[in-house]
Formats: sequence, structure tokens, C-alpha cells
Amino acid sequence: MNKIPNRQAICEALMARAEADPDIVVLCSDSRGSASLAPFFQTFPGQSVEVGIAEQDLVGIAAGLASCGKKAWCASPASFLSTRSYEQCKVDVAYSRTNVKLIGISGGVSYGALGMSHHSAQDIAAMSAIPDMRVYLPSDRHQTRKLVEALLSDEKGAYIRVGRNPVEDIYTEEDCPFVMDRATVLAEGTDVLLAACGEMVKPTQEAAALLEKGGVSAAVLDMYCVKPLDTETLLRYARQVKAVVTVEEHAPTGGLGSMVAQAVAEHCPKKVKCLALPDAPVITGTSKEVFEHYGLNASGIAKAAEALLK
Repeated sequence: MNKIPNRQAICEALMARAEADPDIVVLCSDSRGSASLAPFFQTFPGQSVEVGIAEQDLVGIAAGLASCGKKAWCASPASFLSTRSYEQCKVDVAYSRTNVKLIGISGGVSYGALGMSHHSAQDIAAMSAIPDMRVYLPSDRHQTRKLVEALLSDEKGAYIRVGRNPVEDIYTEEDCPFVMDRATVLAEGTDVLLAACGEMVKPTQEAAALLEKGGVSAAVLDMYCVKPLDTETLLRYARQVKAVVTVEEHAPTGGLGSMVAQAVAEHCPKKVKCLALPDAPVITGTSKEVFEHYGLNASGIAKAAEALLK
């Protein structure tokens, strides 16, 4: 079982490049520990900025550094980064086209018992609504590392959401197919298309295996690139199946499901089921307990797909 969370993979990828590239700067809002970025701060103190609990300042300072030629990466809990500093993300990063990468840590329901104040079930919708803001939810540590390496090579703003806990590997260090802004095909299928992002990719992959045992052929897409949405790959697979199921750790409105449903409705109309968290404060519990309660696990996803095909 993997013990490395995606947030740690981000730190490792940044550290691997920071010594040779002094323009890489990492900023935190009193979140070095929870972001797993303490090693970066210790190794590269001259390329680190601790802002304190001031998310608006975090993004504004990052944008200022970027306007001076720095490659700014700022990390804060996703629940706060996507709400408290929303105006700065919109104006200072996206509208001003500064090279700032926003890392939303402990996304979704990662904070468990801390409840709705610390959950980020609206961040995909909020960030995706900002023009020129890209939104990524990598599914495991290997894909996270590939994504960071790719983002270090461009100068456009982006929002990257990762969870708090380690997730099971989907890929390996040697076999991690990755094309920037293109969904990864995990399985071919002809009956139903399962499209997921972030931590929901693994249970979706497992759901496809359950469906196969019952005679249902399921295609699986890892849609880590929520915006820009890879509509070309999505529609290619949607056209060859009877129905589409989306799975996300997000509210039911404005996220991956909404985007997929809109694209499918416009180009190849067919049944779409969007599995997500409820439009209400979620129950108290660990991520696993929450997912199981709302059917966001392998058996729940498989059951929803089977019901949709009837």
C-alpha cells in the first residue's frame, strides 16, 4: 500500500528542479507541514516564503513575484485557497496572466471530522469558472509528479487539487502514461463509460473490474485535466457506449459531471449519471467512510452503472 500522499510528490518534484532553477519559489499560508513542503523550506530557504494565515496575501504576493520573473507555487488548504482568495486568483493570477500555480491541499473531504468549513466541495466549479484558469486533479503520486514537471515548463496559471492522505497507486514510476491536458485511458469498453478525477479514479477503476465480472464492458477515463476538459477523448468513448457515469469528490453542480454532461448532451446525447457528494453538508467521518456512505466506492459506482444500463 502506497504511503506517499500526492502533496509529498509535489514537494519532491519541486525540489528536484529548484536547485538548478532559482526562479522556483514556494509560498505557504502557515501550511508547510500539512502541504508536505517543510523539506523544501528547509533546503531552499531563499526560495521560500511563509505568509502566515493570510490566503489573500498568499496569492497576491505570489502574483507579484511571478510578475518579476519568478515561478511561484503557493499552497494552502483547498477550502480556503478557493474561497478566501478567490478574487486574487481571478484578477492577480488569471486575468493578469501571471505564472502562479495554486496548490489546493487536503481537498474534498480530506479533513473529515472538521466538517463543511474545511471541506472543499465547490472548488472545481469555482476555479473552472475563472477564464484562463486551468484545473487539475491528479489521481496518484506518479501522475502528480508528471503534472508538476509539465507545469514547471509553462508560464500559465493553474489550480491543482490534491487530497490529504496517501492513495493507492494507479500507475508506476516506469509506466505512467501522461500527455498534458489529455485524459488517460485506463480501460476499453463498449457498454458504459466511467469518467473520474482525483481520488475517485481508483475506485472507478475497481468498479470497472466488478462490472466486467457481471458481463458489463466498461471504459475508464482518468480525467485529471478537468479544465481544459479533454472533450475529444471523452466524446470518442462516449459515442461507443450506451451510457456515461462520472465520479468526483465534489458537489453535484459545476464540477466534472456537469462539464461531461454538457459536452455529451451537445455532441452525442445519451444517458449520463453524475456521482458526487450531496448538495448538503456531508456526514462526519474519514474519507473512506464518507465515500462508502454516498456510494463513491467501487461497489456503489458499479451499482449505479448497472442501474443506468437497465
